[in-house]
Amino acid sequence: MKLKHLLLLGTMAALTACENTPVSTQTNTAAATAADKFELDYEKFTLDNGLEVILHRDTSDPIVAVTTVIHAGSNREKPGRTGFAHFFEHMAFNDSENVPRGWNRKAIPDWGGQRNGGTWSDGTIYYEVVPKDAFDKILWIDSDRLGYMINTVTQAALDAEIQVVKNEKRQRYDNAPYGYTTEVIRKNLYPEGHPYSWTTIGLLPDLQAATLEDLKEFYTEYYGAANATLVIAGDIDLEETTEKVARWFGEIRRGPDVAPLEPMPANLTETKTLWFEDNFARLPELRITIPTVEDYHPDALALNVLGQILGGSKNSPLYREIVDTRKLAPNVSSYSSVDEIAGTFTIRVRGKADTDLDDVMDGIETALADFEANGVDPKDLQRIKAEQETILYSGLSTVLGKSNTMAIDNEFAGDPAYAIKQAELLTAVTAEDVMRVYDTYIDDKPAVITSFVPKGKADLAIEGSALAEVFIEEVKADNASENVTRGEIGDYEKTPSKYDRSEPPFGELPLVSMPDVWEASFGDGIRVLGIENSETPLVTFDITINGGGSLDPLAQKGVSSLLARLMNEGTATRTAAELEQAIGLLGSGISVSASAEEVTISATSLARNFEDTVALVEEILAQPRWEEADFERVKSAALTAITGREANPNAIASLSFNKLIYGDAHPLGLPTDGTAETVSTLTLTDLQDHYARMKTMSPRIHIAGAVSQARAEAAFATFADDFAAPDQPVPTYDIPEQNTDGTTYFIDVPGSKQSVLYIGKLTVPTAHPDFNKIQFTNEKLGGGISGDLAQTLRIEKGYTYGAYSSIGNGLTARPFIAGTSVRANATKDSLMIIEDMISSYGETFTQADVETTQSKLIKENTRAFESLNAKLGTLRQISKYGKSNTYVEDEQQELISMQLDDFRKIAATYLDEEEMIYLVVGDKETQFGPVTEFATGDVIELDIYGERVE
Repeated sequence: MKLKHLLLLGTMAALTACENTPVSTQTNTAAATAADKFELDYEKFTLDNGLEVILHRDTSDPIVAVTTVIHAGSNREKPGRTGFAHFFEHMAFNDSENVPRGWNRKAIPDWGGQRNGGTWSDGTIYYEVVPKDAFDKILWIDSDRLGYMINTVTQAALDAEIQVVKNEKRQRYDNAPYGYTTEVIRKNLYPEGHPYSWTTIGLLPDLQAATLEDLKEFYTEYYGAANATLVIAGDIDLEETTEKVARWFGEIRRGPDVAPLEPMPANLTETKTLWFEDNFARLPELRITIPTVEDYHPDALALNVLGQILGGSKNSPLYREIVDTRKLAPNVSSYSSVDEIAGTFTIRVRGKADTDLDDVMDGIETALADFEANGVDPKDLQRIKAEQETILYSGLSTVLGKSNTMAIDNEFAGDPAYAIKQAELLTAVTAEDVMRVYDTYIDDKPAVITSFVPKGKADLAIEGSALAEVFIEEVKADNASENVTRGEIGDYEKTPSKYDRSEPPFGELPLVSMPDVWEASFGDGIRVLGIENSETPLVTFDITINGGGSLDPLAQKGVSSLLARLMNEGTATRTAAELEQAIGLLGSGISVSASAEEVTISATSLARNFEDTVALVEEILAQPRWEEADFERVKSAALTAITGREANPNAIASLSFNKLIYGDAHPLGLPTDGTAETVSTLTLTDLQDHYARMKTMSPRIHIAGAVSQARAEAAFATFADDFAAPDQPVPTYDIPEQNTDGTTYFIDVPGSKQSVLYIGKLTVPTAHPDFNKIQFTNEKLGGGISGDLAQTLRIEKGYTYGAYSSIGNGLTARPFIAGTSVRANATKDSLMIIEDMISSYGETFTQADVETTQSKLIKENTRAFESLNAKLGTLRQISKYGKSNTYVEDEQQELISMQLDDFRKIAATYLDEEEMIYLVVGDKETQFGPVTEFATGDVIELDIYGERVE
């Protein structure tokens, strides 16, 4: 994961010494230089052990974010031990000397917080956001993870976590379309032994070979305090926090000095062209990867701009040639990626079905020749600079965004406010700079060219390509080495400390209340809800129109989705490229999308450009562009997307499960974006007719950000003119009788390394009196990494990377679904575990579970309103479901009033395992037999479209 360059900061003002700090302190004020001024104050100091600490106070919400960045990623690994930095990140979340086993993953969510980590080529990041009452606890956990975990590691725990990481690799790479692409590119771009010649996830044989000695060596070398940055941002007292950091982190060993890596460019001397048949791809994909420069190089930012110029907009030469003129693909992309010691520039095209990639290559060459002849459009450069301001402010909208960004920039650039320099560089980039870096690094330079094509369609690859070498795992049945547990807690001598390192108590419980909501109305009942917040000079808003996919005639399923696509493609007076440019020049973002129950026009803008952005939204809504060429382009893109999902096991499982619940005579039983059959028959006239129907539906407007009610009302004053008086309700459909209790279904995806499992049953709509109670009751079972499903299937058994359960929101009854992707040879065992857990769930629910659930969900509300999007989501809940302006407090009282018998009753009524259906998507050759054994012989086979196989 890479989180760099999200902050827009300005010149550093005062530098003053602060007393009572371990070594040295800087108090800084970084102020944005843009038209909308924004200031960020922070203190920076260094502990005696070399740990650099940055503190930022933000009292907007009663929460605290803590981020630790280690200056060691996969580029510090050794050949034969690839994937080790990422594997160590996993291990670091397990045991430590003073924190009980598993608390990193279980306790933090139970305290109402969120946590995660990530590894990339150059570093590793750990981060949490918790209610302020858990601040001392998170310092306790984080310091123990950094300084006191290595002695607790056992061989059994190592073996178990290896299985989890292998499952992550299977889920994200081996069992996913185009998952091997990065591995092929890196192996061929960089010389053998280069730190970037392997992927961050690594190779499975290397992971399997990891030893305790390897783990300890990596920790000793790279997990010293002097090789890390700690950032704390949120509702804190700076003086108290400085003292707490010194106590919890000051005794951690310094560690050896880690020498910085010098730039190591790829030095590719000739072009390499490779191809690979992808078992999970349905569309051919071409990538051209060219070596460039490392991060912080003077040309890095110009290369980033070049990527956006060449393929980042509808006016770009690649888009015009590949998409508009030749109609070879629905989209294109080009982008620069820079890391600590080397960088790349990539052009990527995922073609339409059966597109010959030689034609795509020819189109790319034509587009680049056009760019060489015509150069940079000045308005494109202006647009990119305007858009960047909004992107950077968006990175400041949460305490976690600030914490992560400052930590990474401090560790890698030596300056938590580094982005001021980036902003200045961006402002200074000229068209001449863009052309210069194109000539220097891209034009006629050696590249790695990869063709990933569907199984059996090697003829679509670039002519003359060599077959790429890829390690493909064979998942064997009953592999004893994969059936592991974490074992007993190891024996070790605790590291001495002058402090009490036992668990600290909670602080004062933060009080949570919803932000003030203002309300207005226009015309025939058009409701407007808003929350004013001026922390950043941004406004986000949407217009939500009832209906969505539920308004589609069944024979035209996907018409709402296709209409939304078309509304993004210009207006009556602007082409798609002209509209995109008008939006971008404001620094705004506007998109139209369709979901199962509504069409939404979403927008984000700088506060100073709010009115102009609203005007463009109204133009999009009131004046669609009814051009046949535009329609055919978006229709082709929709059909390409439908084809692309046909080999994705997760998409197959989700869509087929919905079909089993709702049938094919209900809108929710069909994909919102339609099927190949329904979309292929749609015409431009069909979209115009549907647009007329949509304009009679009731819209709702939601606004959050730095704009007052009066200003918002003035901006939308003429909006009601765009809608006719509502004259028809959204059609209703009967849900078929649920008579498939206990039935097990199987869908074959040959060669799957994992099985996707969906287990569930229909429950109730969001407005039902029991809906909240079902969500509350489910929390312990599958509400995140601390839930029973994840704790058992991932933490205890190592069968999966994640396992969860949930009930979706909607006006129509929604199903309860427990879902996971497990390694193939653990399919039967996983099904048996899930069956047992759900069937005994209610009767095993205890009073302690009641108290944990209540505390967890109430404290989670401290994070419920932080970002502008979260505030917007709150407004949508009020307007769609008729909730009160204090519904969060109301639901908290509902939760508190639930007794143990209430939880058990809800589980018995709505989570009855005997009423659930089981769906397995995996490799039939190896897994149909075990699944049949689980189902005692009664398994119904479906195809990838959810239809029975006769």
